[in-house]
Formats: sequence, C-alpha cells, structure tokens
Amino acid sequence: MSEEPRTTEEDQDGEGMRDFEERLRRLLAEDAYAFHPAPAPYPVIRRRGVLERRRRLAVAGLALAVLAVAPVGAYAWAGGSGGRGAGPAAAKPSAGASRTPSPTAAATPAGPGRPATPGQLLDGITFEQAADGLAKCLVYGREGDTTAGAESLGVPADYRILLAQRSTGDSNSPGDGRFLVAVSSSYRLICKLVDGAVTAMNTSGGALSGDGPGPVFPDMNGGKLYQQSLLDSGHWKLPFRWGAVGTVEPSVAKVTVSYGGATARAVLDHGWFVAAGELDRQVTAAPHVKGYDSSGKLVYDSDHDPSYQRTLP
Repeated sequence: MSEEPRTTEEDQDGEGMRDFEERLRRLLAEDAYAFHPAPAPYPVIRRRGVLERRRRLAVAGLALAVLAVAPVGAYAWAGGSGGRGAGPAAAKPSAGASRTPSPTAAATPAGPGRPATPGQLLDGITFEQAADGLAKCLVYGREGDTTAGAESLGVPADYRILLAQRSTGDSNSPGDGRFLVAVSSSYRLICKLVDGAVTAMNTSGGALSGDGPGPVFPDMNGGKLYQQSLLDSGHWKLPFRWGAVGTVEPSVAKVTVSYGGATARAVLDHGWFVAAGELDRQVTAAPHVKGYDSSGKLVYDSDHDPSYQRTLP
C-alpha cells in the first residue's frame, strides 16, 4: 500500500510564491493595457474596408447605369441635339428609341415666297422650278459679278417670285429657255436660263421707280421681257411670250397693259404690277401701260411719261 505524498512547509511556500507571481503578472498586464491600449484589430478593419469599397463600386455602377439610360429620355424631350451642342451620348439614341426625325433634322433651307396668283407662273413652269432657277441665278450673280455689292444679293428666302415665263431665243441670245423675275426688299432681278443654266441676268437695286415721281413705274430694264433682239427687228420669232413688270403705289387699284392690239389687266402683287400675253405678229410700239385709282380715275399713262420708251428700238 502506497503512501500519500506529504506536503512540506517548503512546498507550501513555493505554491504561494507561484500564486503571487501569477497575480502580479495579471496586475502588470492590466496596468500596461491601461497606459497602452491594445493594437487595432486589423482583420476586422480590413474586412470592413473591403465591404465599403464593394458598396461604393455598387453605387458607382448604379450611377453609370443611370447616365447610360438618361440620354434616351433627353433625346426624346429635346428632339436630338436641338441645336444646343449635345454631347456624344445625347446625339445617338438607343436601339429602342423612336426613329422619327426631329424638326431640326428635317428642316430644309427656306425658299422664296410665292407669287400672288398662280397665273404669274406661265407656260407650265412650276413654283419648284422657279425657286430652283432663282437659287442658280443668285449663285451666278455672286460668282460672275465682281462689282461691289454682288455679295449682298442675298439668299432665295429674301425673294418672292414675281413672274416666270418661257423665253424665245434670238440672234443675240440664242436658245429658248425661261425668264424669271424675282424681287426682294432691295433688289429686282430678271434672269434667263437655258437648259437649266443661267445665261444672263439683270439686277436693279435702290430706287426702282424711274426718273420722276408717279403712282406707276414700269421697270426701265424690263424691255428684255417683251422684245427680241435689235438684230432681229422686223423678223421676230412668233408666237412670242411677253411680260411687263413695274412698281405701283398703294393708291393704284388697277393697271392695264396693251400690247400688239390686245389689252391685259395686270396683277397687283405687293407693290408691283405683272402683266403677260402672247404676240402672234410683229410690233413696233412698246406696251402701253395705264394706272387707275379706286374710283376709276386714270392716274398714270405711259404715253405721257417722259422716262418711258414708247417705241421699240
């Protein structure tokens, strides 16, 4: 039978010392923590940082998605760029967006104004053909005229078509074609086109009314519309389409033009008179122009106008 170990006084003293040392280390450790806090929990901080970055990336991705969708709505509201210089994203709608052209994209350069009556477009000439001819005449005037002021002729939108008729070629200007008369606030032009190309043009600017005051003023350069070349005097090509134009004051209510034995009542068109007819015989006298006021009183007679050339050259 074995004996139980006996505890001596020395052993008791040793155990007491170990207990004291253990308590001392705990106290020192607690004091050290009080003066020097424990190091930051790096694994926890790192994990939180990763989660935060992921959250920010998710928010940024959502923002990019919103930006990618927004231009579709902006395009629909603004009608494309709308002339405001939209950025590349707004200039191209998504595949699901409407393909209807915007008003800005469908806009075309403005053309000239129409004449007061359809009867001022003669010989089957359409307004579209007359407008196209005017554009060519203005280009011809700017490129072919080196005089000062040629650039100020303006653009088709500045003009109104006054008369369009066929032209008869003669010895001085061969080839049948078209005459076009158009007016703006500053100019009156008479242009001849043959086979779609401009062959001659005359412009008048400033005071278009002649030398003296009066309620009616036949265009001083309008003779080319109603006469053939001096070289063909007495031997005109017939039948011959003629026209006559000039300015009128608001007090004038009626203008008549007699030529070759026939009388035509002129159209009054925004301060201008326009008359036309067709000759079937040779003539030597220029058109006879008369103007009347609203009461029927004769207020102008070209036979009494010293500035008007009554006979043909």
